[in-house]
Amino acid sequence: MIEMAILILGAGAVGLSIAARLSKIMDVYAVCRQKHADIIMNRGFKMTGIWGEDTCFFDCGEDIPVGRNFDYIFITSKSTATRSICEQFSHLIKCREVISLQNGIGNEEIIAEYTEHVIGGTIITGFEWIGDACVHVSVESGPVQLGRFPSGIDDEVRRLGDILQQACIPVSITDNIKGALWSKVLYNCALNPLGAIMGVPYGKLDNHYAWSIIEKIIDEAFMIIVAEKVQLPWKNAKEYIKYLKEYQLPHTKEHHSSMLQDFRASKKTEIEFLNGAIVQRAKKYLIQVPYNEFITSQIHFMEDLRNIDDNLVNNEIRM
Repeated sequence: MIEMAILILGAGAVGLSIAARLSKIMDVYAVCRQKHADIIMNRGFKMTGIWGEDTCFFDCGEDIPVGRNFDYIFITSKSTATRSICEQFSHLIKCREVISLQNGIGNEEIIAEYTEHVIGGTIITGFEWIGDACVHVSVESGPVQLGRFPSGIDDEVRRLGDILQQACIPVSITDNIKGALWSKVLYNCALNPLGAIMGVPYGKLDNHYAWSIIEKIIDEAFMIIVAEKVQLPWKNAKEYIKYLKEYQLPHTKEHHSSMLQDFRASKKTEIEFLNGAIVQRAKKYLIQVPYNEFITSQIHFMEDLRNIDDNLVNNEIRM
């Protein structure tokens, strides 16, 4: 066992799966919903799918026991919760190495307001709830990527990469974590909201009509990437769209959008950290992004409809 401790904040399907793997080699504590913690402490966390079939036991709960110290802190929550988590645990985050493994653009900037030690991360792996404290790992399009935010590699990043490798979590380190984050944003902006709106797995988006929308979304996103001077592996939108269609989509065709899962659970989506972030940055550069504006508004409309439907159901129950 490695004589270190890792804290995972906002542990949902992603965070608990990471905690399960890490628990094999070191001390881990996950802050999660109590309904999951009760099951994990008594019967274990169950994981199925491409990461293997396993049942893991590790410390977890809604609160952190007094006196616990940690070497690394992961934030794996929805992007909508990043600031509230940083506020709640600011006393722990300060002066610690904090890693964001989240969707979207803007999380690292928020975390940097609370600590100078920020490591950016991306993970393009499908984690889907199949029950309380039970997750199915459905697809994987590449390794976890880690890098010092906003750029660079140092000993702490290398050490963290070694830890994840020992825990059998595929990982690579990069000196251009901003490029890695924007690469994942492209993937998510293209597939996540459209998969949610249509209620289909990603593979069903390989359709002429859907693809024409995806191409426009990516074209607009690339204009922002150029304006932000972010370096990507692809020279232009056309090159990325080819990569998306020929590599990423086939490897994640069975995955259901996280926004679709949010809709089904009546939760707020991360659209403002994805296509919504494209829209906000476009205003700064006076760039027109009508497809991203429309898809963002459509998701918010569907969120509002869900809230209306939930209120109607609750009223009927009370009556």
